Amino acid sequence: MGETLAFKPGVPHTLHPVHYKHMTDERSQLRTTFNRVALLYDQVRPRYPEALFEDVVSFSEITPDGRILEIGCGTGQATVPFARRGYRILCIELGENLATVAQKNLAAYPQVEVRNIAFEDWVTQENTFDLVISATAFHWLDPSIAYKKTAQALTSKGAIALFWNVHVHSDASNGFFEEVQELYQSLAPQLVKDDEPPLREQKVPNKTSEIKQTGLFGEVTYRSYRWDATYNSASYLNLLNTYSGHLNLDSITRARFFDAIAQLINTKFNGQITKGYLTTLYVAHLLKKFTN
Repeated sequence: MGETLAFKPGVPHTLHPVHYKHMTDERSQLRTTFNRVALLYDQVRPRYPEALFEDVVSFSEITPDGRILEIGCGTGQATVPFARRGYRILCIELGENLATVAQKNLAAYPQVEVRNIAFEDWVTQENTFDLVISATAFHWLDPSIAYKKTAQALTSKGAIALFWNVHVHSDASNGFFEEVQELYQSLAPQLVKDDEPPLREQKVPNKTSEIKQTGLFGEVTYRSYRWDATYNSASYLNLLNTYSGHLNLDSITRARFFDAIAQLINTKFNGQITKGYLTTLYVAHLLKKFTN
């Protein structure tokens, strides 16, 4: 579920949302925005490299009969690859519409259950899961709550695997994302944090220290996967229509803004742009058992 919190397209920030019951109204709204566009989200949000799933299985050392807990499964984009491998999975998803789409996408896998509830409200099944995963969703949670609750759910030899898709610089974009900033500044300034272009791969913030500082997990294994995706103007606008900040623009502002982006793509970039992605993966085994 969700996206990296960003008030500029594709640039990750290291802000951590507080517990959802104490969120500002704005953050609470952003977190639930995706539910409004569940079908579109399922269609256009980028998937994850197949190599990532192989690495999660390998690094976590989960056995074929292992059980997985997924936090924020969205529409099941990252769930299906594990379900195909035969794992028993419990998916926790806040958005009712997202959960409904996930249930449909996972209907062929009876060993997978999708539960429509906030992770904070879910009653922890302690010492139950061999692996806890979260795909581009863990940043929406208060880490002081989420990591401890995750540790409680894991078996003594269990592991956590957190991964994200992050927008990064690609030479193949030919300067589009630098140029589109002018449109953000003039037509949607509320989405602009600063004027910097998308991050270079080596500048993407690393969450290894955050995981280690919890004191709950051992050595963190980090892997990254660099890839590009190509969009025409229509498919790129559909993608933007699944980003929380863009969805919360008023209809007149969004229409004017999106028209300008489409015109830029169609006139100056020959109707097609390329967006660079870096998929980051963090896997760590439980250091010791923590209980309430």
